Amino acid sequence: MQATVATCHAMLMAAPASGQGKTMTTAALARAYKNRGLRVQAFKCGPDFIDGMILQVATGKPVYNLDLGMCGEADAQRLLYKAAQENDVILLEGVMGLYDGTPSCADIAERFGIPVGLVINAKSMAQTFAAIAYGLYAFRPALKKAGVIANQVGSDGHAKMIQAALPADIPWLGAMKHDTQLSLPERHLGLHLAQEITDIDQRIEAAAQLLGPEIPLPPAVQFAAPEPHITAPLLQGKTIAVAKDAAFCFTYQANLDLLQTLGATIQFFSPLQDAQLPEADAYWLPGGYPELHLDQLHPNTAMREGLLAAVQAGKPILAECGGMLTLGETLNGQPVFGLLPGSAEIQPKLQGLGTQHAAFTYADEESISIGAHTFHYGRFDTTLPVIAQGKGKYGVGEPVYQQGSITASFLHFYFPSNPALAAQFFLP
Repeated sequence: MQATVATCHAMLMAAPASGQGKTMTTAALARAYKNRGLRVQAFKCGPDFIDGMILQVATGKPVYNLDLGMCGEADAQRLLYKAAQENDVILLEGVMGLYDGTPSCADIAERFGIPVGLVINAKSMAQTFAAIAYGLYAFRPALKKAGVIANQVGSDGHAKMIQAALPADIPWLGAMKHDTQLSLPERHLGLHLAQEITDIDQRIEAAAQLLGPEIPLPPAVQFAAPEPHITAPLLQGKTIAVAKDAAFCFTYQANLDLLQTLGATIQFFSPLQDAQLPEADAYWLPGGYPELHLDQLHPNTAMREGLLAAVQAGKPILAECGGMLTLGETLNGQPVFGLLPGSAEIQPKLQGLGTQHAAFTYADEESISIGAHTFHYGRFDTTLPVIAQGKGKYGVGEPVYQQGSITASFLHFYFPSNPALAAQFFLP
């Protein structure tokens, strides 16, 4: 019989804003605990893909997303309970500032009783650090205080000055000295991919050493068991080929897990490097950075012809964001695969951002929706028919297009938010 609760040390690492060093600090904590022989599971709050890749390097385990808006509370409870059963420490990296967004990572912390650790960039600051930490905790007194880490301190004396100013009820977890070698490079969608940073493992290890081997464990938290749920094997016997390389890499681990729970076999392929498209029942081209690899994409005529043959055979293809742009006629003025009418251009300003839910109707049944997220600089001009429309807090969102067996959108869908609908993307 399943236990009603699972207990595990847990902490949500938050900050006053983006750019404070949450990702590297959380990765350093994860590595420091792992170096002590502890089993560590990391999560990323919000729908981000890239930060999770850094955390995966630190822990050696796939990283999952927790987002009360896109993923839902039940999904978060299931993931946290499972992690608590299998690990010694759970670390969650927050998104933006502690209270930013509705719902925010503070909402996750309060809902599941997870203590909040604060990462604050202490550069050009001394005692005011304590005031910021005090204010962040005081803004919502129900939050549990795990303690603070001062990032970018200039010296041991600087760290001691900050520690001395803290109120007695705010634990001091440690400090990380300023080191330009530990900073992570960024581009328009956020940090560079972990695989692009050749010394990423060494950077994480160096950051873990800065925190030291005696970094205290976060408090123990009890996570309640989720309600029992049976997922029908709607994709039993199906093989789904998933694009995975430097151009197509924005894939939620929970999506892959769900496809397997639905009965599918997952096979990965590279539109950049593979000489042919693998044999499969359906295909998935997730988002990524195709605009950075146009010199490899269009010349791969065998891949283009393979995808065209799959469409002609009626095999389902789901193309998300960068995957959709690659199936168009041109991207940034250069020819791409040409399976969909339309031309794409990467714009200098953000074109779409936020959690949305897209409603679909299959076989004249009642409309059903699925959680999703959009974050892109692309513009796609197309005559494709719209079969569904995302909706967010601020009104109409991203369209979902369909042509033949291809479903395409700027949206990144979160499959566990509606397993039955997710299965439809891969069924003829």
